[in-house]
Amino acid sequence: MLKRLHEEFDCIFERDPAAQSFWEIITIYPGVQAILMHRITYRLWTRGFRWFARLIAYLSRWWTGIEIHPGAKIGRRLFIDHGMGVVIGETAVIGDDCTLYHGVTLGGTSWTKGKRHPTLGNSVVIGAGAKVLGPITVGDGARIGSNSVVLRNVPPGATVVGIPGHFVNPNRQIQEQQRRAIASKIGFDAYGMTPDMPDPVAHAVNHMLDHIQKLDEQVEALKRTIERHGIEMHQPPLPNLEPCQLEQGDDGDASVIKAGGND
Repeated sequence: MLKRLHEEFDCIFERDPAAQSFWEIITIYPGVQAILMHRITYRLWTRGFRWFARLIAYLSRWWTGIEIHPGAKIGRRLFIDHGMGVVIGETAVIGDDCTLYHGVTLGGTSWTKGKRHPTLGNSVVIGAGAKVLGPITVGDGARIGSNSVVLRNVPPGATVVGIPGHFVNPNRQIQEQQRRAIASKIGFDAYGMTPDMPDPVAHAVNHMLDHIQKLDEQVEALKRTIERHGIEMHQPPLPNLEPCQLEQGDDGDASVIKAGGND
């Protein structure tokens, strides 16, 4: 028992740099208190003392702000950070070394008996406010972004974001670096805009940046071909692209646009 408690506390020191001591964790960390109470209620539930288990779970929710059904199966070293608003349903299964942030719901999508809540593998991280609903499986090492709504299975190691949840392309990093380089030339801040965002404007701008990148590559290839054939090209300098700025007009409105350049 003491070994299990020490194990639960060690995982918090690893994942929460704000943790200072064992005494602090056991006295003022609601996630730890809720999990310890669930260890008791789960044993009562599996031994047939179901009303008493529900009563203790109810008191635990009142005390911690975290609702865990006594029938949920929770593995070792679960860390519920902050915790307020977390809901874990009756048939939910959580593997080892998982992390849940505040506002997470592991809920059901039907009123029928039987398995109706998610199953999480090992080392799953679910961001604040995310909803994982239905008898789906989230594979080992998966990541679910904040405020996402996940209604389908998630393969191991995948990252899911958005409403409804969709997978993030793991190979998009190079493409994003190219987009940001082009965006910086034209004075556009592309930070945080990815093709996975549901915003249609961001999606259109990202495709425009991809198109500009390909045009630059084609122009450079054309110039090299012309130079290899000994043809001289008159190349006037291109204007420096700087962010557009709004200037206040005489009438007090910000209606005059000034773009930087060599003009």
